[in-house]
Amino acid sequence: MDRRIADIEYQQMLLGRFSASQHRHDEGVERSAYLLLSRLHQQGPMSIGELSVALRLDTSTVHRQTSSAMQAGLLERIHDPSGGIARKFNVTAEGEKRLLATRQRSLTALEHILDEWPDDDVNRFADYLSRFNLAIEGYSEATRAQEQR
Repeated sequence: MDRRIADIEYQQMLLGRFSASQHRHDEGVERSAYLLLSRLHQQGPMSIGELSVALRLDTSTVHRQTSSAMQAGLLERIHDPSGGIARKFNVTAEGEKRLLATRQRSLTALEHILDEWPDDDVNRFADYLSRFNLAIEGYSEATRAQEQR
Protein backbone atom coordinates (compact mmCIF):
# COMPACT_ATOMS: atom_id res chain seq x y z
CA MET A 1 0.00 0.00 0.00
CA ASP A 2 1.35 3.43 -0.95
CA ARG A 3 1.76 6.03 1.76
CA ARG A 4 -0.42 8.91 0.63
CA ILE A 5 1.80 11.68 1.98
CA ALA A 6 1.13 14.00 -0.99
CA ASP A 7 -2.62 13.55 -0.48
CA ILE A 8 -2.26 14.45 3.20
CA GLU A 9 -0.21 17.55 2.34
CA TYR A 10 -2.86 18.66 -0.15
CA GLN A 11 -5.73 18.05 2.28
CA GLN A 12 -3.83 19.90 5.02
CA MET A 13 -3.51 22.89 2.67
CA LEU A 14 -7.25 22.81 1.98
CA LEU A 15 -8.01 22.56 5.68
CA GLY A 16 -5.77 25.56 6.38
CA ARG A 17 -7.53 27.51 3.65
CA PHE A 18 -10.93 26.66 5.13
CA SER A 19 -9.79 27.71 8.59
CA ALA A 20 -8.36 31.00 7.31
CA SER A 21 -11.53 31.79 5.33
CA GLN A 22 -13.68 31.28 8.43
CA HIS A 23 -11.80 34.04 10.22
CA ARG A 24 -11.65 36.33 7.19
CA HIS A 25 -15.44 36.76 7.25
CA ASP A 26 -15.74 36.58 10.98
CA GLU A 27 -16.80 39.50 13.09
CA GLY A 28 -15.18 37.92 16.14
CA VAL A 29 -11.39 37.90 15.87
CA GLU A 30 -8.83 37.41 13.12
CA ARG A 31 -6.96 34.11 12.94
CA SER A 32 -3.71 35.24 14.59
CA ALA A 33 -5.62 36.83 17.48
CA TYR A 34 -7.77 33.70 17.76
CA LEU A 35 -4.66 31.56 18.23
CA LEU A 36 -3.27 33.94 20.88
CA LEU A 37 -6.56 34.25 22.74
CA SER A 38 -7.17 30.49 22.63
CA ARG A 39 -3.77 29.71 24.13
CA LEU A 40 -4.08 32.35 26.85
CA HIS A 41 -7.67 31.35 27.63
CA GLN A 42 -6.57 27.73 27.99
CA GLN A 43 -3.28 28.24 29.87
CA GLY A 44 -3.67 31.58 31.63
CA PRO A 45 -1.37 34.61 31.52
CA MET A 46 1.85 34.22 29.50
CA SER A 47 4.84 36.40 28.61
CA ILE A 48 6.04 37.19 25.08
CA GLY A 49 8.73 34.52 25.45
CA GLU A 50 6.27 31.89 26.66
CA LEU A 51 3.87 32.68 23.83
CA SER A 52 6.73 32.54 21.33
CA VAL A 53 7.63 29.02 22.44
CA ALA A 54 4.02 27.84 22.73
CA LEU A 55 3.00 29.18 19.31
CA ARG A 56 6.35 28.43 17.64
CA LEU A 57 6.71 32.01 16.42
CA ASP A 58 9.60 34.42 16.72
CA THR A 59 9.25 37.05 19.42
CA SER A 60 8.91 39.94 16.96
CA THR A 61 5.86 38.26 15.40
CA VAL A 62 4.33 37.61 18.82
CA HIS A 63 5.03 41.22 19.80
CA ARG A 64 3.22 42.52 16.69
CA GLN A 65 0.28 40.19 17.26
CA THR A 66 -0.06 41.01 20.97
CA SER A 67 0.20 44.75 20.24
CA SER A 68 -2.58 44.49 17.68
CA ALA A 69 -4.76 42.44 20.05
CA MET A 70 -4.14 44.97 22.85
CA GLN A 71 -5.15 47.86 20.58
CA ALA A 72 -8.34 45.95 19.76
CA GLY A 73 -9.05 45.57 23.48
CA LEU A 74 -8.68 41.78 23.42
CA LEU A 75 -5.58 41.49 25.62
CA GLU A 76 -4.13 43.34 28.57
CA ARG A 77 -0.67 43.36 30.16
CA ILE A 78 -0.58 42.34 33.78
CA HIS A 79 2.05 41.74 36.44
CA ASP A 80 3.11 38.12 36.67
CA PRO A 81 0.60 36.49 39.06
CA SER A 82 3.39 34.24 40.39
CA GLY A 83 5.55 37.25 41.25
CA GLY A 84 8.04 37.02 38.39
CA ILE A 85 9.64 40.04 36.76
CA ALA A 86 8.21 39.65 33.25
CA ARG A 87 4.82 41.17 32.52
CA LYS A 88 2.31 38.80 31.07
CA PHE A 89 -0.64 38.99 28.73
CA ASN A 90 -4.14 38.10 29.82
CA VAL A 91 -7.42 37.90 27.89
CA THR A 92 -9.78 40.80 28.62
CA ALA A 93 -13.51 40.32 29.17
CA GLU A 94 -14.08 41.62 25.61
CA GLY A 95 -11.42 39.25 24.29
CA GLU A 96 -13.05 36.28 26.00
CA LYS A 97 -16.49 37.29 24.70
CA ARG A 98 -15.23 37.55 21.11
CA LEU A 99 -13.12 34.37 21.39
CA LEU A 100 -16.08 32.33 22.61
CA ALA A 101 -18.37 33.79 19.93
CA THR A 102 -15.82 32.97 17.22
CA ARG A 103 -15.34 29.46 18.61
CA GLN A 104 -19.11 28.90 18.69
CA ARG A 105 -19.44 29.94 15.03
CA SER A 106 -16.64 27.51 14.15
CA LEU A 107 -18.26 24.69 16.13
CA THR A 108 -21.61 25.36 14.49
CA ALA A 109 -20.01 25.25 11.02
CA LEU A 110 -18.26 21.97 11.86
CA GLU A 111 -21.52 20.49 13.16
CA HIS A 112 -23.12 21.23 9.78
CA ILE A 113 -20.12 19.98 7.80
CA LEU A 114 -19.96 16.71 9.73
CA ASP A 115 -23.72 16.33 10.15
CA GLU A 116 -23.99 13.23 7.97
CA TRP A 117 -20.87 11.53 9.33
CA PRO A 118 -21.45 8.63 11.72
CA ASP A 119 -20.33 9.37 15.29
CA ASP A 120 -17.60 6.73 15.06
CA ASP A 121 -16.11 8.47 12.01
CA VAL A 122 -16.19 11.87 13.75
CA ASN A 123 -14.52 10.36 16.82
CA ARG A 124 -11.84 8.64 14.74
CA PHE A 125 -11.23 11.81 12.74
CA ALA A 126 -10.81 13.79 15.99
CA ASP A 127 -8.36 11.15 17.26
CA TYR A 128 -6.36 11.25 14.01
CA LEU A 129 -6.22 15.05 13.97
CA SER A 130 -5.07 15.09 17.58
CA ARG A 131 -2.40 12.50 16.82
CA PHE A 132 -1.34 14.45 13.72
CA ASN A 133 -1.02 17.72 15.67
CA LEU A 134 1.00 16.01 18.42
CA ALA A 135 3.33 14.58 15.76
CA ILE A 136 3.73 18.06 14.24
CA GLU A 137 4.59 19.50 17.66
CA GLY A 138 7.11 16.70 18.27
CA TYR A 139 8.66 17.23 14.83
CA SER A 140 8.86 20.98 15.39
CA GLU A 141 10.50 20.54 18.80
CA ALA A 142 13.03 18.04 17.41
CA THR A 143 13.80 20.34 14.47
CA ARG A 144 14.31 23.30 16.82
CA ALA A 145 16.61 21.27 19.06
CA GLN A 146 18.75 20.26 16.06
CA GLU A 147 18.93 23.86 14.81
CA GLN A 148 20.16 25.07 18.22
CA ARG A 149 23.12 22.66 18.24
